[in-house]
Amino acid sequence: MLQRDPVREQIKRVLLSRIVDHTYKPGDRLLELQIAREMNASQGSVREALRELEALRLVESKPYKGTRVRGVNEKEMREAYHVRAALEDLAARTAAPAFKGNVKALQAVVSRLRAAAKARDMDAYARHNLEFHHTIVGASGNAILVRVWESLDFEARARIALAQPSLDIRAAAEAHQPIVDALERGDGKLAGKLLRQHAEACHDVISRANGRAGAPPLGPIQRVSSAGSGSRL
Repeated sequence: MLQRDPVREQIKRVLLSRIVDHTYKPGDRLLELQIAREMNASQGSVREALRELEALRLVESKPYKGTRVRGVNEKEMREAYHVRAALEDLAARTAAPAFKGNVKALQAVVSRLRAAAKARDMDAYARHNLEFHHTIVGASGNAILVRVWESLDFEARARIALAQPSLDIRAAAEAHQPIVDALERGDGKLAGKLLRQHAEACHDVISRANGRAGAPPLGPIQRVSSAGSGSRL
């Protein structure tokens, strides 16, 4: 039985992990009743989790055919990260006054990111990465910006990027520190620029794994044998 609330979110994380590690392959059908029984959860919670994954275009539902896993579409990921870059640039510029001389909470998140990176705990890294960026976006005070950013579900997208062996997880954690330093000085322009570069680097990790930009929908997330290090999430 899944213990922590919301159950829907826990189910989504399990399903996402299975998509990322290829337990569920593109074309595999996901049966609500079977998943609900396995996780001792309601079909309603499973249905909600699948809807969120469908919004991310990781699964697709068709009448009379049920819900199936989609391949990872590099073009969609690229577009999502371009939107993220713009949103977080704006958020940092707007939130900088709130963080000037007041980054204790944000620094604590970076410490948790470092600990997760050292332990190679990808699940914890994805959660704390989301916490870091959500804290900055939330501090903008712009409710519409927050809603749009949340709708892109970057925890899920980060998990896909984290599946790539090219990622230097410790360098990824350290890349958050200059953003905190800029916000502590109240330099929203620099923090926004760094966050924009940060989002573009996230996409680059996935792009390298896919082999080229603009690739068509893939089968299982492809692995590469060598790639540059220092990529950031």
